[in-house]
Amino acid sequence: MASILNISAYKFVELTDASDLRQVLLQRALELQLKGTVLLAREGINLFLAGPAQAVHTWMQALRADPRFADVTPKESWSTDQPFQRMRVKVKHEIIRMNHPTIEPGRGRAPALAPHTVKRWLDQGHDDQGRPVVTLDTRNAFEVQAGAFVGALDWQLSKFSEFPQAARNHVDELRDKTVISYCTGGIRCEKASSYMMNEGFDEVYHLEGGILKYLEEVKPDESLWQGECFVFDQRVAIKHGLEVGDYDQCYACRYPLSADDMKSDNYTPGISCPHCYNQHTPEKLKSLTERQKQVILAKERGFNHIGQVESNHLKNKMKISLKYNKIIYGYSYVNRYNFMILQQGTAALRYSI
Repeated sequence: MASILNISAYKFVELTDASDLRQVLLQRALELQLKGTVLLAREGINLFLAGPAQAVHTWMQALRADPRFADVTPKESWSTDQPFQRMRVKVKHEIIRMNHPTIEPGRGRAPALAPHTVKRWLDQGHDDQGRPVVTLDTRNAFEVQAGAFVGALDWQLSKFSEFPQAARNHVDELRDKTVISYCTGGIRCEKASSYMMNEGFDEVYHLEGGILKYLEEVKPDESLWQGECFVFDQRVAIKHGLEVGDYDQCYACRYPLSADDMKSDNYTPGISCPHCYNQHTPEKLKSLTERQKQVILAKERGFNHIGQVESNHLKNKMKISLKYNKIIYGYSYVNRYNFMILQQGTAALRYSI
């Protein structure tokens, strides 16, 4: 039974005391034995937390006692396991990095659209004034692999700070259209739409609450969302109803992995997948191999390795791996474990499991 409550929330609001606030929020979370990440900056707060429901609610109640956060309403979902390894509260220049700190949605933002309004506009193909509607994915390209809105624009961003230049490159493409930007939880698309508004785009909106709120409120049989929504924790992806999805993740390149990806001969947990196979340097392979050895040893001893991405497929792969006993060049351990060969192009590494 799912007993861990996961929450995510953000708010663009001016914080002049971010450094002092950091210690207060961290201490409160540690006392309640919560895990996750809270980002603070002059422009606001961005948080992801998980733990027992009562502890999470207690932390949020204390946060909302501060008038600046009184209206923060987190999105909630449940998981059977704690998806975070530690508790961190960090002070940053931006709570979501665009390298444009002068873009401050808290001082004036593009309008938000409720999920059902987005659904209605997409169903009819135009907004209430008759303008053609397009959806714009503001996430990184690898996140889009797990799922997206039907027909959405994907500018193949490798990081969010590339968005301003991408927007400038596509001005003509979006002229005379109503643009609905979207992202996982709302923070990137809110900042992206504010940037576009400041740059003079005519009709720009963002999906209120992001994809997660859409998946929570819109029924699967009525939805124009295809696939799952990638999330940055060990759940990997979320389905309609905010249920944990079926994707795993490649530790080496961070791509979400489908069931077919994990059947590939190019997939080795922690080392490579079809998206990054044969692309690692020998040094990178050595590092990944050493880390995966430590992950497997930790599992055998009943512990989670720090930073480990849990994989439902990993257990089966481990059983297969233990059957190997191969010798390859220049990198070895002498202990009670067998040796496994990893061969990618000309790079091969030996490690014990």
